Amino acid sequence: MTPVAAQGFAGLRLSCRRSERMVFTGLDFTVAAGGALLLTGPNGSGKSSLLRLMAGLIKPYSGRLDYNGTWLADDPARHREIVAYLGHQDAVKPMLTVGESTQFWAGLRGRQDKAEAAMAAMGLTELSDLAGRFLSSGQRRRTALARVIAGGAPVWLLDEPTVGLDVKSIAALESALAVHCADGGIVIAATHAPIALPGAVSLNLADFAPSGFANEVEAA
Repeated sequence: MTPVAAQGFAGLRLSCRRSERMVFTGLDFTVAAGGALLLTGPNGSGKSSLLRLMAGLIKPYSGRLDYNGTWLADDPARHREIVAYLGHQDAVKPMLTVGESTQFWAGLRGRQDKAEAAMAAMGLTELSDLAGRFLSSGQRRRTALARVIAGGAPVWLLDEPTVGLDVKSIAALESALAVHCADGGIVIAATHAPIALPGAVSLNLADFAPSGFANEVEAA
């Protein structure tokens, strides 16, 4: 009998294969509404691959993803609707201003009215008229994070979100994550750096390395 996922965002017996290599296998997770999951583990253990799988950018080799008991493979449109993904690339267009970029992403979900608040959350209000090509790496990262905030998706998937951020910006990010969870949202973030997020639990991807590959991951 197929197991029924708990309410929230869940993965059941997930395996990921990239090219000829099995990255991880037998992975289960469940994050309830208002919860947070921090993905840890050494380089090569599959943190980024798991986030891309959660975002629907790659398919699991085996296993399934569920949201509130619905198998997402049966409803790709629903899958796209519930997640906001931030990868290593910031996806900031050089010709668009910070405000235009944030308004564009918010508009895709009919939330143009949330763009100003999202920029303020990441300390970008005074940069709203600055074009992307003039932004520093930290400013681009904050603009990308504002896009996630403005979109209002219930599940945020963040790959190393603190990269390029200074102490003040990390504090702003942590505050935005806490607000999202308090509103019933879900945060899943891959990180090598500590993120202060009350109630967050950790999942070490090295624990799901295929037999015979664990030592190679640890040495990476």
